[in-house]
Amino acid sequence: MALTEHVLDEMLQVKDTLRSTVQASFDGRVFKTYHGPDAQARFDREVQVLRFLEARGCNFVPRLSDADPAKLRITTTNCGVRVEHLDEDRRKELFAELETYGVRHDDPDMRNVTYRQSDGRFCIVDFELATILPGFEK
Repeated sequence: MALTEHVLDEMLQVKDTLRSTVQASFDGRVFKTYHGPDAQARFDREVQVLRFLEARGCNFVPRLSDADPAKLRITTTNCGVRVEHLDEDRRKELFAELETYGVRHDDPDMRNVTYRQSDGRFCIVDFELATILPGFEK
């Protein structure tokens, strides 16, 4: 068994659905593997959007550290823990802030909001359905 596969066995499973599996390691990395319908397109979109947001200096989304197209798996930084309760106005404000960086999330649900305790920041995750807004493309 390769070291990477061994590490994946030693992680906390955060999400396991028909569309993806998300696991968090104890060293601050998150591994997301895409499967199901349109897995390649969703993988490609999330990689594109995360790179775009990093280039624009958006500091409340995960940083992409690896993308493996053969395994349809990305590795990102951890953006904290899922949020159970958030005021509706604050949630809308958070996703609106993302749009100032040129990205519409297209799934602005609470399950895609996390809280990063290190700086007290609400963050947004899961960009496989996101759209880079017109006028912001390269």
